[in-house]
Amino acid sequence: MGSLSRLAGRKLLVIGRVGMDLYADPPGARTEEATRFTSALGGSAANTAVALVRQGCAAALVTCVSDDAIGRYCLNQLDSYGIDRRYVRAVTSEARTSLALVETRLENCQSVIYRNNAADFALTRDDVETIDHSAFSGLIFTGTALAAQPSRDAVFRALDLARTAGLPVIFDVDYRPYSWSSRSDAAEVCLQACEMSDVIVGNDVEFGVIAGRDDDGLSMARGLVAAGAEIAIYKMGEAGAVTITRGGEFATGVYRTKALKPTGAGDSFLGSFVAGLVDGRDLRESILRGSAAAAIVVAKVGCAPAMPTSSELNAFLSSQPTPIV
Repeated sequence: MGSLSRLAGRKLLVIGRVGMDLYADPPGARTEEATRFTSALGGSAANTAVALVRQGCAAALVTCVSDDAIGRYCLNQLDSYGIDRRYVRAVTSEARTSLALVETRLENCQSVIYRNNAADFALTRDDVETIDHSAFSGLIFTGTALAAQPSRDAVFRALDLARTAGLPVIFDVDYRPYSWSSRSDAAEVCLQACEMSDVIVGNDVEFGVIAGRDDDGLSMARGLVAAGAEIAIYKMGEAGAVTITRGGEFATGVYRTKALKPTGAGDSFLGSFVAGLVDGRDLRESILRGSAAAAIVVAKVGCAPAMPTSSELNAFLSSQPTPIV
């Protein structure tokens, strides 16, 4: 396993999907009643990369996009955010880049995601074997990239290469049931990925999927640390999170905000949490920075555009009391 101290090098490799989000406009509009939409970069891995770059890290994305207007939109957006896209390959097949139609509303928020024959699943072992993993400070990957072949094999090959290079590996479970053939397949594959990761981040549902029982997620998170992971973060929505390490565990709360939507919280949490570790902050402070970033993003339109800079995050934290568990 890689040492988390290596994250100080500030250069992260991120594997997972990128996509285009269309938001019903104005905020509050329902998709079926909307007459216009605003566009934004989307996809959990791309959003996480944006969060990292906004807070002073360097991030390179590893994925595939379709060789069409939507794929080129994503490439242009990655450029505009300063994300290294040299490892993003355009595929000239019938595969298509993910497209999401999302609402900016808290109650009954609809998110319709088109991932039929998703381009990001076309990632291959050849794609990751061209990367000099030793040039990076850490690897982050999302569970969606494990849901289908050949992307699944490509990710596991990248994990092998990262471990050989001594990189710390961070796994965001990011379970999306519509991407998997079955829940049992997701459990088996994600457990294998957990066994190759130093830091595992998921919510109560996701750890429950890995455990095979919805009510056994926290025990699973604890068991993964006992089996070799350095950190497991068990997120519980508004109830906060439990962070488990080999030396013990602690609970943290969430920052209250006037939310506009439920989307983007997980990606902003992950990126800002990792950025905190990169900056040399202790584990609890890094968790709280992730929680604060999540509160900021759900209070704004969009996901990638809403990711806070370090100064914005610091300003928010200075104006808020530390949440009580």
